Amino acid sequence: MQKILIVEDEKAIANLIKINLVAEGYRCTCAYDGETGADYIEKETFDLILLDIMLPEINGYELLEYVKPIGTPVIFLTAKGNVSDRIKGLKLGADDYIVKPFQIGELIARVEALLRRYGKINKKLTFADVEIDMVSRTVRKAGNIIDLTVKEFDLLVELVQNKNVALYRERLYEKVWGEAYMGDTRTLDSHIQRLRRKLNWEKEIKTVFRVGYRLEGGA
Repeated sequence: MQKILIVEDEKAIANLIKINLVAEGYRCTCAYDGETGADYIEKETFDLILLDIMLPEINGYELLEYVKPIGTPVIFLTAKGNVSDRIKGLKLGADDYIVKPFQIGELIARVEALLRRYGKINKKLTFADVEIDMVSRTVRKAGNIIDLTVKEFDLLVELVQNKNVALYRERLYEKVWGEAYMGDTRTLDSHIQRLRRKLNWEKEIKTVFRVGYRLEGGA
């Protein structure tokens, strides 16, 4: 699970970002000023840093100097949207630059793209005797290939990445199908049934009453 440090002095924004990234399966730590951010960077290892520029104590440009020697990728989050500001941030070593206000979906997409570029996305997932290769999009159970459709594969990844967590139907649908959940459960339910049958996971994929589904157990 990738670790992300969010350095943002507006607590409401920082916490909103954290909630959404945690929902995507990331581990997040928040720092609300540059000095605290520097302390975290010195003591812990992160896969990615989301960094505001206008920070108390130590600003984002200065904090970037703490990061450059360790090579952790950085995305600047800032209200400073002038071209000259973006150029300055990128020249100082930031990998990407997002201007406030931004859509949380865009931020998540940028995070995923940058982690892929740095090779920090898990290439394989395992659960019990099932192995998922994220690059080739193949699934093996006890060494045997299991043929899954595109949506079945994406649904399986969501369940495995959030094992032992009850996932709401609307979240699963919107994440896998990429469109708003309108309350019709037939499409999602039929895909769940096929996954259960193909993987022989009748006991592992639990139905959570009035919530959705949970993948239970495994390693």
